[in-house]
Order: sequence, then C-alpha cells, then structure tokens
Amino acid sequence: MHTLRKNHPLRRIVLASAATVSGVVLVLSLKPHTAPAVAGLAPSPAVSGSSGASGGTAGSGGTGGTGGSGGSGGSTVTGTRTLTGDAVQTRYGPVQVRVTLEDGRLTDVTAVAYPQENPRDQQINGYAVPQLTREALSAQSADIDTVSGATYTSDGYRRSLQSALDSASG
Repeated sequence: MHTLRKNHPLRRIVLASAATVSGVVLVLSLKPHTAPAVAGLAPSPAVSGSSGASGGTAGSGGTGGTGGSGGSGGSTVTGTRTLTGDAVQTRYGPVQVRVTLEDGRLTDVTAVAYPQENPRDQQINGYAVPQLTREALSAQSADIDTVSGATYTSDGYRRSLQSALDSASG
C-alpha cells in the first residue's frame, strides 16, 4: 500500500502538468482580434467615405501634398484617373489595390484582392483593409502604418498602393 500512495501524488502532478501545458497551448493558439461587429461596420464608411473622405481629405491632402509631392503636383495630369496596383503575393494570398486620383490627389483606395479564404482571414482583413484605406487617404501616399495582427496584408497593401502611385507618376 505504501508504494501506491507514493505513485498516486506523482500521477496527479504529471496529469496536472500535462493539463496546464495543454491549456496554455490552447490559449496561445487562440488570438482574438476585434469584434466581428467592427468588421461589419467597416465597409460602410469605406464606401461612403470615398465621397465624404474626398472632401475631408482635401484639407489634409493639401498639407500632405505640399510636403511630400509639392514639386510633382504641378506636373501631374489633371482630371480623374483610376489605376490598379500590382498584385502582391503574401503568405496568405494576393493583395491588390485600385486607386482613384483626382487632380493628382488620392481620393479613393479600394482593395480589389486580399486574403479572405477562411473566417479568420475575413475577420482580420475586415478590420485591417478599411483601416489601411483610411491611413492611405490621410497620408496621401503609401507611407502608412502596419495594422497590428495583419502584418502580411499591410505589407502587401502598401506595396500594391506604391506600385499604383508609381504608375501614375510615370
């Protein structure tokens, strides 16, 4: 009987340790992002923001335009141009954007391709893409911050946006 008592606490310790390790692995593998409600609300401002943001970006765009591209602003073609950037292959799929320029100013950015194969991609990019669009319209360039939790999408978005802006100037 004495040997069974010694093994019994050891078994409990081993089982408790295994359960703790399993729990920690499960917790670390589940990285919640934002609430799905944010993803549902995000596309509406992007769509209505294209007409509303062009008025709002005009004030901030003027400041950004004179600082970064004031010299090239005089040589840009007047009118409205829509350009599609290169499709940038990321770890989770391609990212591609289409930009609208009015009189040399960025007035709309639309992500035409981005990872949305599974619910996790949809959740991440439903939050990240509208945020990247707002950043691009505000900055009037591809010099935008990376969205936390969407590093690959942010990088692909930035590179595709830069290729579209490069094709507009050259």
